[in-house]
Amino acid sequence: MYFDAASTAPLHPVARQALTAALDEGWADPARLYRSGRQARMLLDAARETVAEVLGARADEIAFTASGTQAVQLGLLGALAGNRRRGGHLVHSAVEHSSVLHVAERHGDAGGGVSVVPVDRGGRVDPAAFGALLRPDTAVAALQSANHEVGTVQPVGEVAALCAGAGVPLLVDAAQSAGRVDVPTGWSLLTASAHKWGGPPGVGVLAVRKGVRYASPLPADEREGGRVPGYVNVPAIVAAAASLRAVRAGAERENARLHALVERIRARVPQLVPEVEVVGDPVRRLPHIVTFSCLYVDGEVLLTELDRAGFAVSSGSSCTSSTLTPSHVLAAMGVLTEGNVRVSLPYGTAEADVERFLAVLPELVAGVRAPLGLDLPAPGAAAAAPESLLVIDALGKRCPLPVIELAKRIGEVPPGGTVVVLADDEAARLDIPAWCGMRGQEYAGEAPAADYGGDRGSAYLVVRRTT
Repeated sequence: MYFDAASTAPLHPVARQALTAALDEGWADPARLYRSGRQARMLLDAARETVAEVLGARADEIAFTASGTQAVQLGLLGALAGNRRRGGHLVHSAVEHSSVLHVAERHGDAGGGVSVVPVDRGGRVDPAAFGALLRPDTAVAALQSANHEVGTVQPVGEVAALCAGAGVPLLVDAAQSAGRVDVPTGWSLLTASAHKWGGPPGVGVLAVRKGVRYASPLPADEREGGRVPGYVNVPAIVAAAASLRAVRAGAERENARLHALVERIRARVPQLVPEVEVVGDPVRRLPHIVTFSCLYVDGEVLLTELDRAGFAVSSGSSCTSSTLTPSHVLAAMGVLTEGNVRVSLPYGTAEADVERFLAVLPELVAGVRAPLGLDLPAPGAAAAAPESLLVIDALGKRCPLPVIELAKRIGEVPPGGTVVVLADDEAARLDIPAWCGMRGQEYAGEAPAADYGGDRGSAYLVVRRTT
């Protein structure tokens, strides 16, 4: 069962049909005046009109790129260049796609100013906080329409109004929402990616409103309004436009169906699997994405077990990363980063497939947790006078082991006692406070590891408040 549509959606049947036809009819250079060139140009123009209509833009505002990532990068860099006289300040939310973060990092390294807007525990920005970071020298702001990891929908309209009042162009990354829900209003630049809605990979969309100052960061080229150099893939663009129109036409009914299936997952996973946190805004969210984190679970092991059971899902867990770096989205939200599972349902997902997922998940999670000894009595828990301070040496242990050790041994201190976890895994800085929030314990902060006998890493202090 393919449950990873947020990464890439299966090719829509309409896209397949349109691609096959366009390979025969639209293979020539659309910039040439001979018959086959004119025919390719007509197909390209029609595709541009279709995409513009669905996205709420003019056809001459639409340029096709090689990917959604390229669209975001060109959009931000072009807006920064076009507004350089105003200043070099960039504002973006803490949960943007990595394409935004990489541009911001490069811009900051080159001496530009960058401000990051925090999000709440649901992954949503506060419009007032976003507006407070806009400055007279702000050249461009960026805010995704909905988050790619947890599905939270952002208040784009409110933020766009604040940006407009400050004279700041707003780039909206609509990769996850285009085709599925209405495009938010108020944007100055908009980006999207065809393979997210069931079009072929290799087609991105960059829309730039008329009147927005934009200067291509790349050498001049006569194609795509001078914004995107290089030869255009007419057959793929035609297929992308055809599938976008088809998906949008059936979106209302399919969204309602997928929303009900996702709501079932959101409600039943915590009932079926102990120690689970469902993350993301429970109301203001996309209809097809649900993300949850399982305590004491290695994310890579869980995803492997789900794959063996026939389910393709993804994760933002640090345990699934070769760099062991926690998801910047989950970290910004302040939620658990270990054992993270993102389920994103493609169009046509059957109810029976969701039921089978719910049936196998509890057993798989229990199997992953079984070797950890979480059901064993905590050593020393029955002592008549337990010590009020316990130091756990988890140095050298990776996610989720520091939290597992904490959970197993916190019973060794009395209520009001303190557990100190020594850890050098960066994920512990995020997961230990998140665990405390889930379990009703008090996170008392971080201290130098040397204060408690450690030779590296940090000491994380937890005060026992519940039994």
